[in-house]
Amino acid sequence: MTRPGRAMGLASLASLPVLPLAWFIALQDHKPWSSGAYLGYLLLVIAVPGTLFWRRLTGGTGWFAVDAVLGTSFGLAVEALIYPIGRYFDIPLAALLMPSLAFGVYRAVPRSKLPVKLTPWWAMAGVMVAVGVVAAWFVRVGSQLIPIDGPAALRSDSDAARNLSLAGELAHHFPPQIPYASGRPLTSHFGVYDHLASAHWITSVELDVLTQRMAPFAFLLLTVLGAAAVGVVLTSRSVAGPIGAGLTVAAGDLAAWPRAVDARLFNDSPFSMGWLTNPSQSFSTVLMLPLIAVTALLLRRKPTQTRAQVIGMLVAAAVLIAAISVTKASALPVYAAGLAAAWIYLTVRARRVNLRALVLGVGVAACYGFTFLVVLRGKPSGIEFHPARTFRHMMDVMTAQHSTAALVVIAVVVVLGWLLPAVGAVLIRRPVPRDPLMLLLLVGLVSSVVATGLLYDSGQTQVFFVRTGFIFGVLLATWGLGSLERKQYYVAAPALLIGAAAIYWGRYRSEDSCTSANCFGQPLVVALVIAVIGVGVLCLLFRLKRQLWAVVAVAVVLGMTVSPTLGSLKEFASPALTAYESIAPGGIEAARFIRRNSGPGDLIATNVHCREAGVDRCLTGSYWIAGYSERRVLVEGWAYTQRVDDSYAADEKVQGGFWNPERLRLNDEAFTAPTREILETLRTQYGVQWLLVDERLATPPVALERLAELRFHYGTVRVYQLYPRRTTPAPCPTQTPFPTGTQTPGAFPSTPGFPPSQPSGNPSSQPPTGPPSSQPPGTFPTSQPTGGLPTSPPSKPAGGAAPAASSSAAPSQPANGAAPAAPASTAPSQPAGSQTPGFPLSPTTGGLPSSQTPGFPAGTQTPGGTPSPNPCASQPTGGFPSQPPTQTPSGFPSQTPGGYPSSQPTGFPSSQPTGGVPSGTPGGFPSQPPTGSPSSSSTPPTPPTSGR
Repeated sequence: MTRPGRAMGLASLASLPVLPLAWFIALQDHKPWSSGAYLGYLLLVIAVPGTLFWRRLTGGTGWFAVDAVLGTSFGLAVEALIYPIGRYFDIPLAALLMPSLAFGVYRAVPRSKLPVKLTPWWAMAGVMVAVGVVAAWFVRVGSQLIPIDGPAALRSDSDAARNLSLAGELAHHFPPQIPYASGRPLTSHFGVYDHLASAHWITSVELDVLTQRMAPFAFLLLTVLGAAAVGVVLTSRSVAGPIGAGLTVAAGDLAAWPRAVDARLFNDSPFSMGWLTNPSQSFSTVLMLPLIAVTALLLRRKPTQTRAQVIGMLVAAAVLIAAISVTKASALPVYAAGLAAAWIYLTVRARRVNLRALVLGVGVAACYGFTFLVVLRGKPSGIEFHPARTFRHMMDVMTAQHSTAALVVIAVVVVLGWLLPAVGAVLIRRPVPRDPLMLLLLVGLVSSVVATGLLYDSGQTQVFFVRTGFIFGVLLATWGLGSLERKQYYVAAPALLIGAAAIYWGRYRSEDSCTSANCFGQPLVVALVIAVIGVGVLCLLFRLKRQLWAVVAVAVVLGMTVSPTLGSLKEFASPALTAYESIAPGGIEAARFIRRNSGPGDLIATNVHCREAGVDRCLTGSYWIAGYSERRVLVEGWAYTQRVDDSYAADEKVQGGFWNPERLRLNDEAFTAPTREILETLRTQYGVQWLLVDERLATPPVALERLAELRFHYGTVRVYQLYPRRTTPAPCPTQTPFPTGTQTPGAFPSTPGFPPSQPSGNPSSQPPTGPPSSQPPGTFPTSQPTGGLPTSPPSKPAGGAAPAASSSAAPSQPANGAAPAAPASTAPSQPAGSQTPGFPLSPTTGGLPSSQTPGFPAGTQTPGGTPSPNPCASQPTGGFPSQPPTQTPSGFPSQTPGGYPSSQPTGFPSSQPTGGVPSGTPGGFPSQPPTGSPSSSSTPPTPPTSGR
């Protein structure tokens, strides 16, 4: 490398620290170890192997920085295909095999002899400026759109809870079922949830943080960097890198009205609510960029390409197509339309069938058919052919005054805004003759607009077609501006500024609400008038030649596509909150309590079905129990899961009656009129082990208190456990000398004869907040839920009276606005006692040390009383449980409905986790039941069903 080349390389590397700096700044609200763990996962497990795969299979692009970005996206595609296979065979850490597989491919496939091209320092610096803008936007806007803690988390948009529930389902089961309505297979695209589940297992970062913070920010960065990389591939010029990154951040399509700042329906860029609340859309765009790049390498026939290189490119394209097909339904049709146009063009020009494009088309059809028949199980889509219904819905959102003229104006403005980036094709200079990529991008963009205008779905899913086409328009504009000569940029830069100023003036001079067609068209008309005046003034002022007039005009039009991304940095965006609490107060803590004390195969029954509690006609779109507990729910919500009839209004056709009325009736009767027979049917026939009750809907019947054990009560939520009916007294447990150590993926092995240890920072648990506190005799200690202060205080009854204590352990509400009492979890507790020398002192579920000799079960104790006699106290000492408790993916012991490890004999105390605080209560603190009632049922618990 020459001395100037070495200096350019060093200057380019000097800007790379912006990436990790932007990463930690954007995620500054989270613990540094979690941000670092996910970043390390992306680098070591995804980026490095993915880059090796990409360079060996495609031969590389010639720019290492471009290959690194596209290779990272390719690594995500490989991970999305590997994880389901590993999950099916109970190997959720299968992604850790990717470095070994990449090294094998690196050694087996011969190296490409392409010359290495250096990326200029100014191009790298320009891309890093765009990365800095992304980080600033995410800090001030993106991270505020979906609250994950505090009272606002109870009013979050329902899509966030649904995404969380699907990620939790893929983390523990494959093939997946509908987690919030158990019993039916999941007929939905799940590619992005494979990534979230794999990262959850390997990094131990909480799923809600991954789903709503870290992964969206990573997808934003990869979209910006990927657009820059593909722009370089299309133009073969480094200048296209910062242009593509800048257009992705600040432009893309025309947003004519002020409401486009944060409205999900009128803003189609990656920096919008519609993308952040739909990780499948963001993930599909990340995968679409390397697919466009490898398509360019394939269809641009180079004389130096060998047959082995062509096969490698086809393999890389097949991996990307397969990953996209299981990620988003609206992505592949847009690409397929452009590919079909490119194939026709190449076939007509060459007068022979183009085999490369034909093979790609066959691959798209095969993957789409496989996804429809196997993943979606042939379920028809809810999208219907309804021309112009999308624009009519936009008019309904903007005004109550409906007219044909207003509908036409709105449709024209919106369609022009979507198609405006295609003007960049006028400036394109093709680097190779008969290049079909411009036609592929142009037809793909137009087809996405046509599909959005002709199709309609009540959930507005048809808009995702044009959101996929967004990146096609950005690449067209990038290709056009990247084809300019150096001197032409001196006039293109001020022309872009004129266009941006024109649309901003037109947008913010318009009225906040419109009632006439003229009002809807005013922003675009004002912007066009200013743009025309600006073009004339600029051309006459600089006395430009006629050849440059086209450059100025196109640059002004592209400048008008500047989105409100930069403008939204001025103020925080308002989170998409509901007017009511869609999550019950105390519900998040209760769901996490179940997660800590259950296995992946445990099933929950609940009386929560609606997003809004206490209404007669509701949207059955409640998903938060399945999301935060990472467990399946018998019947929670079922909206958006099937085609419906005409019993609902047009915009409410997202739900029908539940597909199993008998199951729904049995589920609801367990909370309205419970009997032993009903609960036994739920437990034995359906496998229900937990009951979660929201007191906002109805007060739990007294019979439920007798038939099930209250384990947790906080806010308006109660959690019960179901016990098997016992007909004969339980025999004394048979003791074995030593247990056999076992280990599950992601957990540390337990040592025989000692309490099993667990790693810190597990995905499904919060660390203990402290040791058990001492209590005076006769008092009732409570526990604080893990994670600090509760999400929301429990509601007070009317009249200012404190809420009544539960029959087991309910939190008290202090007067004068004091902090709410912590949630209480009922569990057996024992008085402190002595320890036999040489043996560890085993704690009880409640966190207090046991008084019995190690190896013996203790008698039940009532608060303030003395332990009842132990019927097995005459057995010899020194016994140990026959097996250590099995562990969940978080590394915590899975427990039975009685709160004991699933493999422990009846009546034995549970082993104590690392740190000396048991995980049986929400925060590791003991809690005791009220005076006079036993703390647990005398019926021995049974182990839960083990799930993958």
